Amino acid sequence: MDFTRNEAKAWALENVKGFYMCPLTPFNEDGTFDEEGIRSNIEAYIEMGLNAIVVGGFVSECWNLNLGDWMRFHEIVADQNKGRLDLWTIILDPSVHQALDKMHFVEKLGYNGAEVINPIVQLRSDQEIFDYYKYMTDRSDLAICLYRTPVSGKVLGFELTARLAELETVIGVKQGDLNRAVTMKMRREMRDDFIIMDPSEYWYCEEQREGGQVLWGELSYILYGKKRDLVNDYVRFGQAGEYEKSRAAWEALAPVRNYYEDEFLWTIAATATYASALGTLKHWYEAIGLKAGPCLAPVATPSAARGEEIKAKLIELGVA
Repeated sequence: MDFTRNEAKAWALENVKGFYMCPLTPFNEDGTFDEEGIRSNIEAYIEMGLNAIVVGGFVSECWNLNLGDWMRFHEIVADQNKGRLDLWTIILDPSVHQALDKMHFVEKLGYNGAEVINPIVQLRSDQEIFDYYKYMTDRSDLAICLYRTPVSGKVLGFELTARLAELETVIGVKQGDLNRAVTMKMRREMRDDFIIMDPSEYWYCEEQREGGQVLWGELSYILYGKKRDLVNDYVRFGQAGEYEKSRAAWEALAPVRNYYEDEFLWTIAATATYASALGTLKHWYEAIGLKAGPCLAPVATPSAARGEEIKAKLIELGVA
């Protein structure tokens, strides 16, 4: 790891910046990992200029793996990365003991942190959730990003989030309830070294002058393909204070952004799950030259005809 536990917040404030993307996992038709595909995708992410990859969660289908495969996947990622990108995992386990087994494993592989969802079953009161994270952070040195999302079944409240922010290794929160007002209120009210991360690229242009430092825990930058330079443009202009130029570059992405939101984000919002939305992205990945393969059973992969429809749309949009 790149820091000691008492340095976690300061390290994150200085280093957790830019594009922290959640990539898809390539599988073979028989449900085994496409290891060559995983490795080639990582090289593509490095060439794209990603700052980090955040693996192990819903988008990467790691919720659907057995423990041995979960660990093997993280080994492959770390081995191919070789320290070039900041690596984070995602922890979805209601058992803190299972969570800690995973965290201790990836820490030895060079991962710096974990995005951790509050327990989806059993532990629901504020005190129970606090005790879960307290037990975890007392026993792991990984940096922790909270995951504030309706998918968990209980969205972390302000008072609880503020309490959790006081834990030594808790560095920030993925503010994933799609409510911009909440993001801004949290920035005003939480401690200054606690990072409020809005996972919507829609707001990332505005984030350049509103205190945002990272686009965390989604994958739009990867998916934008040949239009990716427009994101780089609006970030560069925004950081230089040239907000009109930044806004113009952001607006030029609107057709692609709208397609991404309609096909993925609003499906998640409507269903409170990722599974039903993932198949579209599998075809999207393949259309832009990345490896994806099928969804891992029992999740269904959309038909080849649907894949051709997605590819045609992405060509029309100038993405593929």
